[in-house]
Amino acid sequence: ASGIKSPIYCDNRLTLSYPEVRHDIAEGLKELILTHFEGAEVIAGTATAGIPHAALAADRLNVPMCYVRSKPKAHGKGNQIEGAVSKGQKVVVVEDLISTGGSVLEVVAALQEAGCDVLGVAAIFTYGLPKAAAAFQEKNIPYVTLTDYDTLTDVALELKAIEPSAMNKLKRWRQDPSSESWMEENGL
Repeated sequence: ASGIKSPIYCDNRLTLSYPEVRHDIAEGLKELILTHFEGAEVIAGTATAGIPHAALAADRLNVPMCYVRSKPKAHGKGNQIEGAVSKGQKVVVVEDLISTGGSVLEVVAALQEAGCDVLGVAAIFTYGLPKAAAAFQEKNIPYVTLTDYDTLTDVALELKAIEPSAMNKLKRWRQDPSSESWMEENGL
């Protein structure tokens, strides 16, 4: 979790409660992985929100799945990676949401330290923040998503879920998400 306050919160965990949506996400992730990360041998879910989506995608791809915590457990076996992975295996990480990229890149680093060849990250949603793009570029890790902030706000406007006047505020937030001026302007 990035800790960034956003005017739109995408709770992708809710998608699990809707079979048709869950199915579409799993199929979409499968297609992203097949298209962008040829030769993936393992799908790794980020704990916790990426785990179910990784499991569903791995099932459709008929490949093994593991999950990775951002930090090793403080008890038990102290594992950071749960599930079998081997040095040299080609892994794709599945995440539910990318804001700054920090937490998923910790997962990527853990897999790399275990000797895995991380092909990239497939996620449901990204806010499209420049900070995330820079972080992925710095680590030389490609990422792809099913949808993004621009699409979400455009569709919300089209469906009249938001007022046209809100679009400028939403765009301003994305230009500087660390500023909380948008909250003050809206009495939050």
